Amino acid sequence: MKAVVVHGARDVRVDERPRPEPGPGEVLLALEWGGICGSDIGYWKHGASGTATLAHPMVLGHEVAGRVAAVGTGVTGIAEGTPATVHPASPVGDTTLPGRLAGRTNLLPRVRYFGSAAFDPHTDGGFCEYRTVPAGQLRPLPEGVDTERGALAEPLAVAMHAVRRAPAVRGRSVLVNGAGPIGSLLVAALRHSGAAHVTAADLAPAALDIARAMGADETRDLSQGQELPGDIEVVFEASGAPGALGPVLRATARGGHLIQVGNLPGTPAPAVLGDLVTREITWSGSYRFVEEIDDALRAMRDGLDVTPVISHRFGLDEAARALAVAADPTAGCGKVMLRLGSSGGT
Repeated sequence: MKAVVVHGARDVRVDERPRPEPGPGEVLLALEWGGICGSDIGYWKHGASGTATLAHPMVLGHEVAGRVAAVGTGVTGIAEGTPATVHPASPVGDTTLPGRLAGRTNLLPRVRYFGSAAFDPHTDGGFCEYRTVPAGQLRPLPEGVDTERGALAEPLAVAMHAVRRAPAVRGRSVLVNGAGPIGSLLVAALRHSGAAHVTAADLAPAALDIARAMGADETRDLSQGQELPGDIEVVFEASGAPGALGPVLRATARGGHLIQVGNLPGTPAPAVLGDLVTREITWSGSYRFVEEIDDALRAMRDGLDVTPVISHRFGLDEAARALAVAADPTAGCGKVMLRLGSSGGT
């Protein structure tokens, strides 16, 4: 089978690998669609994503969906042909969370994730034609949700988890700074959660076009000197740019809440943070998700349309080009999708 394998910085290849067979408690997925994430770009550009550094070749991809091709022994209730996506996280060991973190499994100290080099051996991802998956990580797609949209359930879950980290947004005016794929999915999640007015801000006009298509009531083009609105009670920072923190904190109302969704650098970086104290802002981080992938699938079943976030589609053999486009800030990208199997339809 074909697999998109990163061998090092700027070295991604479509390699031939043996087709796997499902073991006990596993299913074999024939993958159809995958979405390129910032971590995939990091491994391709730098051979690393955050603190995880590539030591061996690894299959990329954790935003995937396909159809069950075979079922291993001991698996019940899952039929061949079932369309499904995957919860890409798998806890390592039997660590018990303290009571204050009950249920927050995304904060376990050791978690394997599809397409991650955090452990050695690495955890291969799903940018391939077939992959075995523990049955417990499988999430069947609801009626009416095709596999391309199913591959968007994982990043939508990230957005929904961020919304859950904030105080109730229903009826409120909300700001999203950074309108890349996660920021635009945040817009959709906020509208789904009942936000009264959503403003999206970015430096890229194409990203703002996508944010409007995803439901933003208002946009601010920071590249044209437009400023962030002020006195916003709930703000989501989705750019991950330390230089944005000063204006974002100033835009947050006194006593308001700032949810940090964009990954900030793991190395020292200058940032203006004075308003955090003087305005008594609550600044909360948001990391991956717990089980919000189920919420994401239900929302899509009930009519939430997230397809406007898709800007490009490439075949599996075009993976290197797809990564280059996704990494290019001038390309006007939303979510770049890979067609992993011949069955994937749009």
